[in-house]
Amino acid sequence: MLAPVRVLNLYAGIGGNRKHWENVEVTAIEYNEEIAMIYKDHFPNDTVIVADAHEYLLKNYMNFDFIWSSPPCPTHSRMRYTCTKQAQKTRDKLEVVYPSMVLYQEIILLQKYANCKWVVENVIPYYEPLIKGTKLGRHLFWSNFDLGKFEKKTEVLRGNSMKILQEQRGFDLSKYKLKQRKDTILLNCVDSELGKYVLDLAVS
Repeated sequence: MLAPVRVLNLYAGIGGNRKHWENVEVTAIEYNEEIAMIYKDHFPNDTVIVADAHEYLLKNYMNFDFIWSSPPCPTHSRMRYTCTKQAQKTRDKLEVVYPSMVLYQEIILLQKYANCKWVVENVIPYYEPLIKGTKLGRHLFWSNFDLGKFEKKTEVLRGNSMKILQEQRGFDLSKYKLKQRKDTILLNCVDSELGKYVLDLAVS
């Protein structure tokens, strides 16, 4: 049997991308302790570290066979941009913010220094990406290997009931009392089939 693939899973959330990974030794980095607890419940054999994923990557990128990073996406999203433009017209309180350059810092770091396979995942932004990526489903990926095409027949949509969201994502959050909205947590998950598709390409 082949040795497990050493995976660094950054901004891990509750582990949507990780759900169908096999033969892996995962180190998951998640800043939110509540979310990290849910991840650990579902993947007890993974090493889960509550820490700043951006800083962890800088200090540890050389120690893994595969790196997956999903930096926070709100400042890049088309939805927030649209809402901000509307708020300007109605003088609401949703403020204009700079797009976070954490995304591009990590892409450049991995492009220039990483010797392993890697992907950085984010939303399709409201602006022309500063570095060209590959569109897979509703995501934009940057990587050092060919990602091909991923077809997903059904998409998880906002407005679905919690029951439907949990069925689609494969996570039951009913037992958790959380500060963050559960539907937001589920919507933030990367589709598990997409997660498997990407990892399988990386290790093939």
